[in-house]
Amino acid sequence: MQPKDILPAYEREADHWARTRDSSLYEARFLSEALAGQAGARVLDLGCGTGVPIARWFADQGCTVTGVDGAAAMLDHFRTNLPEAEAILADMTTLALDRRFDVILAWDSFFHLSKAAQRAMFPVFTTHAAQGARLMLTTGHDEGEPIGQVGVSPVYHASLTPAAYRALFAAHGFDVHWFRPENPEAWGRSIWLAVKT
Repeated sequence: MQPKDILPAYEREADHWARTRDSSLYEARFLSEALAGQAGARVLDLGCGTGVPIARWFADQGCTVTGVDGAAAMLDHFRTNLPEAEAILADMTTLALDRRFDVILAWDSFFHLSKAAQRAMFPVFTTHAAQGARLMLTTGHDEGEPIGQVGVSPVYHASLTPAAYRALFAAHGFDVHWFRPENPEAWGRSIWLAVKT
C-alpha cells in the first residue's frame, strides 16, 4: 500500500463511504473553532469527499465552500449533496486556484499524503491563505506510516513528528493556535489549528 493507491481506493469506495460515513457531526465543535464566527467566510475543503457532514456544516453557517478532491466519484456525491458549492477535481498537492480563503481545512485527507508530500503542501496552504486565515489539519499524533482501511480497501497514512509540523507552520507564516493529539472528543484524531500571520 502506497500513497499513490489512495485515490483509486476512494474511487472504489465512494458509494460505500457515502452510505456509511458518520454524520453525527462530532466535528462541529472543532469546525466552529476553525470558523471563529467569521460571517460569509470563504472555505477551502481539501479532500472534501462527499461533502457530508463537514462541507455542508460550513454551508449551513453561510460560508462559501470550495471542495477539492482527487476522486471523481467522491465529487459526484459532493455535487449532489451541495449543488450550490464549487467542486474541483484536483490533486491537492498541485492546487493553484489563484484565490485566497479564510478557512482551509484538510480533515482526514492530509494524513493520506506521503511525508514528503505533506511537507510540500505548506507552500500550497500559504498560497491559498488570506491574512488571518485559519488552517485546520488532522495528522497522526507522532511520526509513522500506518495502514488503515476504508470499506474493504487498505489506505495509507503518514505523519511527521509534532516538532516537525510546528517548524513547517512557522516557516510558512502560520502561528499554531493549538494541537490536540489523540483527542477523545474527535474519536482519537490529532488536530491542529493554525492562523496565518
